[in-house]
Amino acid sequence: MNNDLMALEPKKVFEFFAEILQIPRPSKKEDKIIEYLLKWGNDRKLETLRDDIGNVLIRKPATKGFEAKPWVCLQSHMDMVCEKNSDKVFDFEKDAIETYIEDGWLKAKGTTLGADDGIGMAMALAILDSDDIEHGNIECLFTVDEETGLSGAEALSEDFLNSRILINLDSEDEGELFIGCAGGKDTMGKIPYELEPSPEGKAYKISVFGGKGGHSGDDINKGLANANKVLNRILWTLNDTMDYALASFEGGNLRNAIAREANAVVVVDDEDAKEMIEMVKKYNEDIRFEFRSTEPNLGVKIEEVERPKEVIDPMTQEDLLNVLYAIPHGVLSMSREIPNFVETSTNLASVKMVDNCFVIATSQRSSIETAKEAACDRNEACLRLVGADVTHGDGYPGWVPNPQSKILKIAEQSYEKLFGKKPIVRAIHAGLECGLIGEKYKGMDMISFGPTLRGVHSPDEKLEIKTVEMCWRHTLDILKNV
Repeated sequence: MNNDLMALEPKKVFEFFAEILQIPRPSKKEDKIIEYLLKWGNDRKLETLRDDIGNVLIRKPATKGFEAKPWVCLQSHMDMVCEKNSDKVFDFEKDAIETYIEDGWLKAKGTTLGADDGIGMAMALAILDSDDIEHGNIECLFTVDEETGLSGAEALSEDFLNSRILINLDSEDEGELFIGCAGGKDTMGKIPYELEPSPEGKAYKISVFGGKGGHSGDDINKGLANANKVLNRILWTLNDTMDYALASFEGGNLRNAIAREANAVVVVDDEDAKEMIEMVKKYNEDIRFEFRSTEPNLGVKIEEVERPKEVIDPMTQEDLLNVLYAIPHGVLSMSREIPNFVETSTNLASVKMVDNCFVIATSQRSSIETAKEAACDRNEACLRLVGADVTHGDGYPGWVPNPQSKILKIAEQSYEKLFGKKPIVRAIHAGLECGLIGEKYKGMDMISFGPTLRGVHSPDEKLEIKTVEMCWRHTLDILKNV
């Protein structure tokens, strides 16, 4: 148990968050957290339901005098992004998250913290567990697989919820109320390769390391480095300068995270080895200078390794380096209506070697459906130029803002009353389950907020402790005044 959480306030919230941190919950492998929630609800004799895909719903009757209030759903997701530093020994399917406190922030030791969205779950459980909170009938929805496809929200049946008011507890900026989000869709390309005997020479591993990574939606406009792009840029230039054979290229991990690390193994003639080493060292200096303000720990290194027995065929090597350079990454367009709001973006998420294919995964986001499809088509066009087999995910819809929302007005008034200032009301470029839920439940009045998180989807993820209590007070006041 993470004992450093036991002294934090709100006490119940952090007690339940500490319990959640003990339970492995990778996306698509939520069996243990589902079991925990079902037992938790049944032990308290609350109506507890599980649907076919694994979503869990726990209902609690209204407190005395609040029976006439409308049903309200508090919604969060069970799964977490599982990212760790390369030198951290950790099994996300078995190990508990280890935490520490630093300068008012709760952090994890070398891994993602899982406050996205474990802290939202903990707040919901604390409300369900309390007997001194005034509220109408509430139901807490805990969905599966938000991080890799929103399949839990997509599979919701249209009669699972009683509520027509929903508070999503999965946002990351205290003091901001979200009323809209981008839709998203994945594009994947597979490039088959042939293996050939390795040429004579020396083998080197070139690595990009120390990137911040981060959320591929909310952090896409922050000038962060994509390790896949950085590594490929180096290899592409080297390929134009000297002859070498590529043995491997792998980088990034999850579709919704900016790639933090990438590495490649190359074989080069002995006579070119010194020049390659010097060029990579020069690139390290150049890259560190380019990203000096946003990526202080970013670096590139080269080290000699054992020469592999086989390398990639030259044609595929050429195609791979060209297409990775051509595929866009980052902001594609800004909103014409909302100042400083990203409208459309794409993330070159990962490059992996699977079954004699380079598998290139990208994710596109937009608050405009046609722009999202165009971004997918753009990536497909790049991949088709090198003969890749291209597929697209099903995608998910955006959440269209409703500035006239009743729950928004209640939340705005509550925040100003509690904290003496107006909250910021905006849409978010990240994907939220509200879009899918709104499609299932027409007329659902929705809002999203949460405590402050930074570095989500990376081992730098941290939770600002003081904002949890602010979010807690805000949630309770909204429930009282719905």
